[in-house]
Amino acid sequence: MRRPPPQPEPQPVRAGHAGLLTQVIDRAERAVVLDLTDVSFCDSAGLNVLLGARREAEKAEVVLVLACVPHKLHRILEMTGADQFLRVFCAIADAETALGS
Repeated sequence: MRRPPPQPEPQPVRAGHAGLLTQVIDRAERAVVLDLTDVSFCDSAGLNVLLGARREAEKAEVVLVLACVPHKLHRILEMTGADQFLRVFCAIADAETALGS
């Protein structure tokens, strides 16, 4: 009997990610695409991390977008109105295309 290949461990968005996101934003030249494929959980602290990253990106004059957002997280963004502040794309390629234009 063949076993299915191991799946990546789902990850929550945590408050501890804020510092890492700030470093990435500080090093970016003009844009950051966050691939959220493996995000399995996002509570209010995680949402604050994403919104805080957007504020940091604005200060640095860097565009921050989200890509591959899981359905549950997309619903949270819609219900809280955060989708009005965070640009969301279905795929990384879509985000890159939009940023390139």
